[in-house]
Amino acid sequence: MMRRESKSLFLVWSTMVALTLAACGSSGSGAEGSGGEQGSGGHQSASGGAVGTGGTASGSGGAAASSGGATGSGGKTGSGGASSASGGITGSGGASTGSGGKVGSGGTAPGSGGAAAGTGGAGGKMAGSGGSGTASGGNGGSGARGGTMGSGSGGTAGAGSGGATGGGSGTTPGMSAGCGKPPTIASSNYNNGHHITITAANMQREYILNVPTNYDNTHPYLFIIAYHKLNGNDDKMYKNQYYHLLPLSNNSTIFVAPNGQQNNANCTQASGCGWPNPSGSDMALADAVVKQIEDNFCIDTNRVFATGWSYGASMSYETACERPLGTTTGGMPGFIRGIAVYSAMQLSGSCKPSKQVAYYASHGTNDTVLCYDSSTNKGGACIGNGGVGLFQNFATVNACTWMTPTKVTSGNHVCTNLMGCATGYPAEFCSFNGPHTPDPSDGGGGSWEYQNAWNFLSQF
Repeated sequence: MMRRESKSLFLVWSTMVALTLAACGSSGSGAEGSGGEQGSGGHQSASGGAVGTGGTASGSGGAAASSGGATGSGGKTGSGGASSASGGITGSGGASTGSGGKVGSGGTAPGSGGAAAGTGGAGGKMAGSGGSGTASGGNGGSGARGGTMGSGSGGTAGAGSGGATGGGSGTTPGMSAGCGKPPTIASSNYNNGHHITITAANMQREYILNVPTNYDNTHPYLFIIAYHKLNGNDDKMYKNQYYHLLPLSNNSTIFVAPNGQQNNANCTQASGCGWPNPSGSDMALADAVVKQIEDNFCIDTNRVFATGWSYGASMSYETACERPLGTTTGGMPGFIRGIAVYSAMQLSGSCKPSKQVAYYASHGTNDTVLCYDSSTNKGGACIGNGGVGLFQNFATVNACTWMTPTKVTSGNHVCTNLMGCATGYPAEFCSFNGPHTPDPSDGGGGSWEYQNAWNFLSQF
């Protein structure tokens, strides 16, 4: 239990944060309310290596196929390794090696009937202009939520401008309770901006839902939670097409936009609407929404993600920290495989990450609302110890070899992919010369942000 005076200080601090965000949150180009800029420009991803098929285990909690075992397809390595193009192809269960290195053995899946982890091929992804670095290789899969990952590594990329990184994934889909049956949420309640009501933490809340137009209840879909900014709401997220990821998803993904709160109640207008998460009430909303969607639709429970800008980035960070994939330290079911955050700061709680989550971040070096790093906090011009600091928190948990991401001072953005990260848990940070905005560009057209984020999230 927190002491009363601690609660009071926290409330004062939260109020100061909200006032600062409200005063400055509209700075930058393409705010959520106006729909932002479509990410048609920027750097497209290179084609990734093919994903190898993982061996499956038989029986309750069966062991995975080991290297050279008979289960699964024979592994082989393709043109990965030191190539600066696509990531190496890795199959699971094989023993042969090529330039991509030796294929690791599959992990084991806990729980009844869990499928064994296999190693996946690396999916190539472009670094930003001038960006360099190597992402981690393909990860093993799990048949049930939170299964143990298998080992293996994809090809590494050459450094340099536009160098391709081999951070692929071959995770076995997890099937939610909604697979194989028709949803009880009527089709008139989604794909049209309709507000779906739900109760969480004794409050009536709401969210907006988008489902692929060719939805098949036998196919497990990716699932993305899009949190809006301060002075935003679920309506703006719907109009914004979930940070422009909806058109990029090509009917592969189910999206939700939860609505924030103000004065301990569901927001009825955008002004002042955010994610203060008092007593974990916004986290309770996330739990309730995920359960309702998984009960009604066929979701790949190993591919649930969160994304957001500014206050929405803060809530994405808190969700990843409190609900990483698998059972959390507090015994709550975790569900987040990875996040993509833009101009993040920790404003929705004080969680310290303890479990791995794939992490993509971007931040403007001229952000005067939420600090880029601690060096920009001179004179109280912005809040927090920096988006770079949050990135380092998860990079450490992901076992990455730490290096301070390249900080641009002029010209095009630069994306840094840390090396040595745990298999399947890459960490990428994109620095751009700009203000507090979800729509950074290199001055030649649309934003590169959304294609980058989609490439990162969809690789798993």
